[in-house]
Amino acid sequence: MSDGRFTTLTAETMTTEQKRVAEAIQSGPRGAGLRGPFNALLRSPELCDLVQRVGAFVRFGSSIPPRLNELAIIMAGRKWTAQYEFHAHRRLALEAGLKPAIADAIAAGTRPTGMAEDETIVYDFVSELLGTGQVSDAAFQRVNAAFGERGVVDLVGAVGYYSLVSMVLNVARVPLPAGVEPPLK
Repeated sequence: MSDGRFTTLTAETMTTEQKRVAEAIQSGPRGAGLRGPFNALLRSPELCDLVQRVGAFVRFGSSIPPRLNELAIIMAGRKWTAQYEFHAHRRLALEAGLKPAIADAIAAGTRPTGMAEDETIVYDFVSELLGTGQVSDAAFQRVNAAFGERGVVDLVGAVGYYSLVSMVLNVARVPLPAGVEPPLK
């Protein structure tokens, strides 16, 4: 059985260290299964463990509200044309209250219209960060005013973490679920 470029690990094929990390992932806030990047990341169990702990924080412990965090996540997925990432987190973004038209515009690579003020603040910051590796003083100040210094760092953490995940997914060629059309052109 294959999960893209990496054979799917099973309890029978995992090392003791891989099993320990897989159990930590499955007993955490993500629940059962080793979806997304984890089958590939388990090839380096120590890295996988550190990455999954950062990811659990970024997704479930961030000071950025879920709707806005998911906006940043799908923007990172779009940047890296990570089909699996965008597909999985588009659904989570909509469940968190992001308007479908905003997610669709991001998928198309265009600036969404009709964003709320907090969405515009996050969109502008993340666009600059992903586009240039920097943010302007104005973008920094808007995020800092809205979410504080912790929010600035948590937002950078989301973009950085999901950029890493997107790259792992792309290198591993993790396939979309059966019957799902690629959401990104």
